Amino acid sequence: MMTGIRVRRVYDPPEPDDGSRVLVDRLWPRGVSRDRASLTLWLKDIAPSTGLRQWFGHDPARWAEFQKRYITELQANPQPVKQLLDMVRAGTVTLLYGARDTQHNEAIVLATYLRNRIDHGA
Repeated sequence: MMTGIRVRRVYDPPEPDDGSRVLVDRLWPRGVSRDRASLTLWLKDIAPSTGLRQWFGHDPARWAEFQKRYITELQANPQPVKQLLDMVRAGTVTLLYGARDTQHNEAIVLATYLRNRIDHGA
């Protein structure tokens, strides 16, 4: 089953097919106004914990372990996950993040986690 989950940097301009735009960072991105972000929702509670975020430090060498630890946090935090799953079932959702690294960030992990949950009937 194909899901309508997209992942984009919050610094990129909104696109018409973004659907619901959800910021999944714990901290507000520098230099982005609320207007420019054009958010549907800022879901801080789904972001990695402060401790995990600081440990990871966007170090690609820690990526595999970061993914495991973040998934463990997601499994222990069902309410915001359910909220996002409900939004995805209703239409396209774009997960927004502020990191410079487009390959190693929490939105990538979260999108994969949500797709797996939907594909397995969660």
